[in-house]
Amino acid sequence: MAARQKGSIPRSIEETQEMLAAGNYLAGRSLSTVLFLSLKMQRPLFLEGEAGVGKTEIAKVLAKALDRPLIRLQCYEGLDIASAVYEWNYPAQMLEIRLAEAAGTTDRERIEADIFSDRYLIRRPVLQALSSPDGRAPVFLIDELDRTDEAFEAFLLEVLSDFQVTVPELGTIRAAEPPIVIITTNRTREVHDALKRRCLYHWVDYPKAEQELEIIRRKVPGCNEALSQQIVAYVQKLRTFDLFKNPGVAETIDWATALTELDRAALDPETISDTLGTLLKYQDDIARIEGGEGRKLLDEVKSEVRATG
Repeated sequence: MAARQKGSIPRSIEETQEMLAAGNYLAGRSLSTVLFLSLKMQRPLFLEGEAGVGKTEIAKVLAKALDRPLIRLQCYEGLDIASAVYEWNYPAQMLEIRLAEAAGTTDRERIEADIFSDRYLIRRPVLQALSSPDGRAPVFLIDELDRTDEAFEAFLLEVLSDFQVTVPELGTIRAAEPPIVIITTNRTREVHDALKRRCLYHWVDYPKAEQELEIIRRKVPGCNEALSQQIVAYVQKLRTFDLFKNPGVAETIDWATALTELDRAALDPETISDTLGTLLKYQDDIARIEGGEGRKLLDEVKSEVRATG
């Protein structure tokens, strides 16, 4: 089989996995499969999982690998159509009305048609994703959808079903080519089934130890092998604790980077205490690990690494 051309859609699950790996994203076969199907079927991909497992990174790597613009809609409570889809440039419209009046223009229909034209339309992420003026459909990342409310979800149904948006003053705007849609959620609340039905679904879990070790090798090449093994073993065990917020892959990379910058060759209680803020983000979690549980955990990690090394 000929090599995939840069920017082209992968032709197989294996090519999809290789494409992600080339962007330093290590994906298992199940994720590569659902992503391949999402691209081939032109269906949105709904990625669910804990914060920090790499859901957003998938969209970034995909946009770079396919040589497409990345348009990101960062969701939050209270997100509305004006912020997400479009709004009119009211100051410019008012100025145009005053200039028309000063010029003696009295044709109200002509003025209205002028001020509600495309040049006064401010395109927000949803409308940008449907426009693709350069002819390349973008990767459209709808990030942390669970932070919005059900009303905004309902609005998205039209976008995800028909890849179109209705602007009352202009009519319906349809995408010439559907964007590649990636939706992420941290599952802080359930997303409605009507939206999920329009998507392919995948749960993104924390990586296994071997995969996380390879991630450190790729992302923090200056981190020595012995320290990398200790870091991964420590983080993997830490995730079995009942913490307020488990460390994600991003925190593992940050911790490995911090320890490398400090020129550490191995974990020790003092180093862990000094750098735990790069790994854990809540004081109660930090206080718990800095106590007796942390020392016991470190002893287990060192014994485990010695046994496997």
